[in-house]
Amino acid sequence: MNEPTVAEATENIYASLRADNADIDAYIATLKAALAREGKKQAVFDPTRLVQNNRAGRKLMQAYFRQRGVSVTFSE
Repeated sequence: MNEPTVAEATENIYASLRADNADIDAYIATLKAALAREGKKQAVFDPTRLVQNNRAGRKLMQAYFRQRGVSVTFSE
């Protein structure tokens, strides 16, 4: 079984966010492992694809992911 890439893990997180955060913790763990395999330090998300695309929503997402060991930034 192939390990998912950062892009695939990010897509799974977008889908989970649209599905009311279903299995979000498992997808964050997968993203963390993919980041480590690819030698990246941060996950980059497109804010226009987020369910709650306001400052409070982005900060909440960053805090939640940071508690699980993943640093999140947003593309412009």
